[in-house]
Amino acid sequence: MRGPFAFVTIVALVALASWQIYLGPGNISPPPPSSQAAHETAIKRILRIQEGEGLVDVTRKLAESGILDDAFHFRVLALFLGYEGKIQAGTYSFSSDMSTLEVLQRLRHGRTNVKIITVIEGWQLGEIAKAVEKAGIAPAQEFLKAAVAGPYQQRFSFLQGLDPSIPLEGYLFPATYLFPADATIQEVISTMLARMDEALTPQLREEIAKGGLTVHQALTIASIVERETALSHERPIIAQVFLKRWHLGMPLEADPTVQYALAQVPDNVERYGFWKAPLTLEDLRTDSPYNTYVVASLPPGPIASPSMDSILATIRPADTDYLYFVARKDGSHAFASSWEEHLANVALQGGE
Repeated sequence: MRGPFAFVTIVALVALASWQIYLGPGNISPPPPSSQAAHETAIKRILRIQEGEGLVDVTRKLAESGILDDAFHFRVLALFLGYEGKIQAGTYSFSSDMSTLEVLQRLRHGRTNVKIITVIEGWQLGEIAKAVEKAGIAPAQEFLKAAVAGPYQQRFSFLQGLDPSIPLEGYLFPATYLFPADATIQEVISTMLARMDEALTPQLREEIAKGGLTVHQALTIASIVERETALSHERPIIAQVFLKRWHLGMPLEADPTVQYALAQVPDNVERYGFWKAPLTLEDLRTDSPYNTYVVASLPPGPIASPSMDSILATIRPADTDYLYFVARKDGSHAFASSWEEHLANVALQGGE
């Protein structure tokens, strides 16, 4: 009985799988027709397949990610097509409305079809827009038009209370993102906002409030700290200097805010890039609410996407009496509590 039983089983499995397959090499039956609405609501997933992962591992990952409705059917079809051991490693995009055969063909032929966007810590929104354009998702100007608070305020509580037209400068979390090839601008922005939402835990938001700040103010200061130093151990000290100067009604006198003000003029970006350096005395007199040499307050909002280090430094600043700092030639900073001490530090660095 063993032989006939095995034969019947194979026939049944082939019948189960073959309804999706046209005869002939490389032909795939089209997925069942679906409405536009159903396509738009399909869940999209990014999945990484590692070298050496077999059919069982891949099937488990697909099922756990919600890509497969029927893991058994997937394995049967893979075995029938002879794909066991031929699934290629890589990072793939899938949607929940894909047929089992579409998923398998994508894995077998290495059709990764993923767009990668890296948001660097300290980048302006304009720099992020250029990265989105380079990835082939959307033109930079279209991204900038879409990257305003209004459409996302209902979903993300940390955006509530902001002017709906305010740009999402500083709110898009710096990280490397993987998107499906057909990702929309809105999906890209939502994903980056979601990462910031996750980073700003309830505990951190409580700490921000206890420190007398709003999330907007905290991100604003953190963004300036991010641009002022690349040294993690200096960030809490620099955050403390800016917080103290702000509370005393002193101008922050932060060069990065002047650079940001200059970058709001497209011609300046073309000539100097997003972060002009060095700044001239004329630059320091630029008429802008972002120029903290002229305006003795915080700028209207963040000037860049701050790292988690800078956010934490702002929430948990150092306990010092410093009011001034000047950059050393090695990129570190000399701190001072008095104007006289600061002038001495400036002289040591060859300043005027």
